[in-house]
Amino acid sequence: MNYGKNTIYITGISRSNSTDPITIMYNCFFLGVIVNKDDGTIIDITCNTISNSTTDFIRSILVGYNFLNDLEVMINEIHERFLGTAQKALTVALKDAHNKFLIEIKKHNKLDKS
Repeated sequence: MNYGKNTIYITGISRSNSTDPITIMYNCFFLGVIVNKDDGTIIDITCNTISNSTTDFIRSILVGYNFLNDLEVMINEIHERFLGTAQKALTVALKDAHNKFLIEIKKHNKLDKS
Protein backbone atom coordinates (compact mmCIF):
# COMPACT_ATOMS: atom_id res chain seq x y z
CA MET A 1 0.00 0.00 0.00
CA ASN A 2 1.22 3.49 -0.81
CA TYR A 3 0.66 6.35 1.61
CA GLY A 4 0.36 10.00 0.64
CA LYS A 5 2.88 12.69 1.47
CA ASN A 6 0.46 13.99 4.08
CA THR A 7 0.98 10.90 6.27
CA ILE A 8 3.50 10.23 9.01
CA TYR A 9 4.59 6.98 10.65
CA ILE A 10 4.86 6.95 14.44
CA THR A 11 5.96 4.08 16.64
CA GLY A 12 5.12 3.07 20.17
CA ILE A 13 6.89 0.38 22.16
CA SER A 14 6.05 -1.44 25.38
CA ARG A 15 6.80 -4.63 27.24
CA SER A 16 4.31 -7.45 27.45
CA ASN A 17 4.22 -9.98 30.26
CA SER A 18 6.98 -12.58 30.23
CA THR A 19 4.65 -15.44 29.27
CA ASP A 20 3.16 -13.64 26.26
CA PRO A 21 4.28 -15.20 22.96
CA ILE A 22 5.09 -11.69 21.69
CA THR A 23 7.66 -11.25 24.47
CA ILE A 24 9.09 -14.70 23.89
CA MET A 25 9.45 -14.08 20.16
CA TYR A 26 10.20 -10.33 19.93
CA ASN A 27 11.16 -9.19 23.47
CA CYS A 28 8.76 -6.20 23.27
CA PHE A 29 5.46 -5.09 21.77
CA PHE A 30 5.69 -2.66 18.85
CA LEU A 31 2.89 -0.55 17.35
CA GLY A 32 3.33 1.50 14.19
CA VAL A 33 0.65 4.09 13.47
CA ILE A 34 0.22 5.83 10.12
CA VAL A 35 -1.53 9.17 10.61
CA ASN A 36 -2.82 11.84 8.26
CA LYS A 37 -0.80 14.79 9.52
CA ASP A 38 -3.37 17.29 8.23
CA ASP A 39 -6.31 16.09 10.33
CA GLY A 40 -4.94 13.43 12.72
CA THR A 41 -6.91 10.50 11.31
CA ILE A 42 -5.33 7.08 11.78
CA ILE A 43 -4.96 5.64 8.27
CA ASP A 44 -3.35 2.29 9.11
CA ILE A 45 -1.45 0.42 11.81
CA THR A 46 1.02 -2.38 12.09
CA CYS A 47 2.19 -4.33 15.11
CA ASN A 48 4.32 -7.32 15.91
CA THR A 49 1.67 -9.80 16.93
CA ILE A 50 2.14 -13.51 16.38
CA SER A 51 -1.03 -13.90 14.31
CA ASN A 52 -2.04 -11.80 11.31
CA SER A 53 -5.63 -12.06 12.56
CA THR A 54 -4.61 -10.28 15.76
CA THR A 55 -2.99 -7.45 13.82
CA ASP A 56 -6.07 -7.20 11.60
CA PHE A 57 -8.33 -7.08 14.66
CA ILE A 58 -6.26 -4.33 16.30
CA ARG A 59 -6.32 -2.44 12.99
CA SER A 60 -10.13 -2.70 12.93
CA ILE A 61 -10.25 -1.10 16.36
CA LEU A 62 -7.88 1.83 15.71
CA VAL A 63 -8.18 2.86 12.05
CA GLY A 64 -10.47 5.83 11.48
CA TYR A 65 -10.06 7.39 14.92
CA ASN A 66 -8.49 10.80 15.36
CA PHE A 67 -5.10 10.28 16.99
CA LEU A 68 -5.15 13.72 18.57
CA ASN A 69 -8.62 13.69 20.12
CA ASP A 70 -9.72 10.06 20.50
CA LEU A 71 -7.05 8.44 22.69
CA GLU A 72 -9.38 7.63 25.59
CA VAL A 73 -12.07 6.32 23.25
CA MET A 74 -9.51 4.02 21.59
CA ILE A 75 -8.25 2.79 24.97
CA ASN A 76 -11.81 2.07 26.12
CA GLU A 77 -12.51 0.14 22.93
CA ILE A 78 -9.29 -1.85 23.38
CA HIS A 79 -10.36 -2.75 26.93
CA GLU A 80 -13.84 -3.76 25.77
CA ARG A 81 -12.90 -5.69 22.63
CA PHE A 82 -9.26 -6.83 22.75
CA LEU A 83 -9.01 -9.40 25.53
CA GLY A 84 -5.65 -10.85 24.48
CA THR A 85 -2.65 -11.15 26.78
CA ALA A 86 -1.08 -8.11 25.10
CA GLN A 87 -3.97 -5.78 26.00
CA LYS A 88 -1.93 -3.72 28.47
CA ALA A 89 1.11 -3.70 26.16
CA LEU A 90 -1.08 -2.45 23.30
CA THR A 91 -2.48 0.33 25.48
CA VAL A 92 0.99 1.41 26.64
CA ALA A 93 2.39 1.32 23.08
CA LEU A 94 -0.59 3.37 21.85
CA LYS A 95 0.04 5.98 24.57
CA ASP A 96 3.76 6.02 23.68
CA ALA A 97 2.99 6.62 20.00
CA HIS A 98 0.39 9.25 20.96
CA ASN A 99 2.97 11.14 23.05
CA LYS A 100 5.41 11.10 20.12
CA PHE A 101 2.62 12.39 17.87
CA LEU A 102 1.90 15.27 20.26
CA ILE A 103 5.58 16.21 20.31
CA GLU A 104 5.68 16.15 16.51
CA ILE A 105 2.61 18.33 16.00
CA LYS A 106 3.80 20.84 18.62
CA LYS A 107 7.17 20.99 16.90
CA HIS A 108 5.53 21.86 13.60
CA ASN A 109 2.48 23.70 14.99
CA LYS A 110 0.09 21.37 13.17
CA LEU A 111 -3.49 20.47 13.98
CA ASP A 112 -5.79 22.20 16.38
CA LYS A 113 -6.95 20.16 19.37
CA SER A 114 -10.63 20.98 19.20
